[in-house]
This record gives sequence, C-alpha cells and structure tokens, in this order.
Amino acid sequence: MEPVLQLVPYTGWVYPNETVFEWSILIAVYPYITGLVAGAFTVSSLYQVFGFERLRPVAHLALLTSLSFMIFVPTPLLLHLGHPERAFNATITPHLTSAMAMFGFFASFYVALLIVEGWFANRPHIIEQAQKRTDLLGKFYRVLTLGSYDLSEYAMRFDRKWIFALAVIGIPGAHGLHGYVGFMYGSVKAREWWSSDLMAVIFLFSAIISGVSLLAALYVATCKMRKVPIDLACLKGLAYTIWAFIMVALVLEGLEFASLVYKGREGVDMIMQYVTGPLLIPYFILQFAIGAILPFLWLSYMIWRGTSGKALVIGVTVCACLVLFSVFMMRWNVVIGGQEISKTGKGLMSYQLHFWGKEGALMAIIVTMAPLGLLYILTRLFPPWHDKATDAH
Repeated sequence: MEPVLQLVPYTGWVYPNETVFEWSILIAVYPYITGLVAGAFTVSSLYQVFGFERLRPVAHLALLTSLSFMIFVPTPLLLHLGHPERAFNATITPHLTSAMAMFGFFASFYVALLIVEGWFANRPHIIEQAQKRTDLLGKFYRVLTLGSYDLSEYAMRFDRKWIFALAVIGIPGAHGLHGYVGFMYGSVKAREWWSSDLMAVIFLFSAIISGVSLLAALYVATCKMRKVPIDLACLKGLAYTIWAFIMVALVLEGLEFASLVYKGREGVDMIMQYVTGPLLIPYFILQFAIGAILPFLWLSYMIWRGTSGKALVIGVTVCACLVLFSVFMMRWNVVIGGQEISKTGKGLMSYQLHFWGKEGALMAIIVTMAPLGLLYILTRLFPPWHDKATDAH
C-alpha cells in the first residue's frame, strides 16, 4: 500500500497533485547510508593520509565499512522505483545536467576506488592465505593475488604509495558523493524547507559525524566480541572527531534555520507553524536535544574531566548511538518534512508510515542493517584488526 498524505486538522489547502508522498522512508534511508560511507572513509583517510596514528586500529575496518555500505547505497533507490531495471538508463543515456543522473557515474567510480584501495591494504593477508590454504577459499585468495606474491620492502613501499594516492583521491570522491545529495535537495526551489545554500554542507558534516560514530560503536562491539582490550587512545581519537564535527554541524544547522526565518520568504509563516507543531518532537527534541546537544555536552564533559577506562567506553558508545539516531532524524526531517509542507505554503500534510510493504519501516530497517551482514563476511575474509593481540600473533 502506498503511503498517503492526509491534511492535519488545523491547516489550509494543497494542490490536487499533493495527495501521495512521492519520496518515502527509503529515500530518507538512502542519504543516511551514503553519509555512513563518507564518514567511515573519513576515518580511514585520517590515518592513511594525515597520519593520525591513534586511529590505526580502525583504519582498515573503516575501509571495509565504507565498501560494505557503499554496495548497498543504490538498494533503497531501486526498491523505490516502480521499474528498477530502468535505473541503468541514467548511465546508458545520461543527462549530463541532472544531479541524479550523475550519481551512477560517481557511485561506480567510488566503488572501484574502494575495491582497489582495499586490495592494496589487504594484499599481505591475501598472499599469506593463498600460500597457506589448499581448499576452495585458498583458490579464491590465489585469484585475488593477480599472480603477484611479492612482499618485499620495495613492493610494500609501492603498495603504501598507492594506498596514499587512492585515499587522497577518495576524500573528494566520498564527500562529493554525499555532498551531491544535499546539493540536490538545496537546489529544489519549490520546497521552502529544502531550498538552502547550506544544505550540501550540512549533509556533508552530518555524514562525517554519523560515519565516525558508526566506527566508534563497531570498534567497541567487535573488541567485545573478540575479547580483546579496547585501545582507549583510538576511542578517544574517535570521540574527539565526533565532538569537533558535531559542533560545526550544530552551528550550520542553526544558521540554516535562522537564515530561513530571518529572510522572511514566502511560506515562512507556515514553516514556523510546522516546526512548533508537527515537527516539534522529531526536530527540536529528537534530532537536536536528544540526538545532538546531549551527546555534545556529554563528550565535552568527558573531554574536560579526562575520563578514561570503562566510563569512557560506555560514554563514547552511547554518544555514538545517539548521534547515529540524530543524523537519521535529520534525514527524515529533511526528506519527509520537506514534503509535509505543501507547495502552496498554505497547508500541512501528515505522512503515514506503514510497517509492511516494499517502502515500509521493516524494509527500511532491513536495508539499513544489511551492510552489517556484508561487513561481517568481509572481516572474516580480510581481517582488519590492528591490536596487540593480532600484532603479537
């Protein structure tokens, strides 16, 4: 069943063609997943390019995480399309002035970049397994060696140069991939809630904090599952990164909202009625108060007190989960909220979220969690761990 728009009791009128939500929860999941891709790659680049040694334990995990989520990025779009096979038409017969049409090229390039960089990063493990194993998996590793078993210092130096170069190229690639999503919304002048020059920048910074938060939660969880000590220096580095970027994201979102109100453009009265009515809880309470301001204050307190040990692990993990929730609410409030305000600026509508169906809540949860299943498989094939236990082994 398609989600239907219903007028809330105290609002005005809408156009006749505004009776169905064109973009559902899956379109909110789509920028959420792309944001996790960009944020995870940022963590990898902080180590590979900028030399943040304390992030070494999560550098390769970040690379695999970015690849796992990137592979599933088109899934919500394909599920949303009535004829997903037509998605290839945008690549075969591209419209070069369309931001949506360019997505296929950017995504294909970025997937290839992640695969190549991942191959260089995991080449020693691939060669080791190819020489040691004689089963079917050993044949798989031997294919991945591409016929090269050279692990000399010269070869390793050559690999590191390629990893560095690909990471440098990947920084604008990953951030551009997600920045275009914000650009796409910000360029829609017909939607007062979307039309903002800051939209692309806000999407980008929220993507970084969501990806870093995901890495923090994954790192703690994987250390607990593998029963190895958590590198507190690494966790502190992730906490500092979240804290710094969330500060900028809060300022940017505050500026965007203040700019929208201050300019007094057409439709601003309806926007104020919207944010103080239907959007009060999801926007001010869930997205900002609980999902952003609370973790920011909590992280600030831990940094100020120099918190360490178990309190640091619990605090950073909880804050990371709250930030992940906040960023999803931000995507929801942009995608769904922008459509709840009618194009006339005279009325509001209510989105009815269904649990079942190809665009229901269950499908959105499955699409969001599916990359974690792929990540588990990749970590079994290419262990990304750099801790005392594995290094000693």
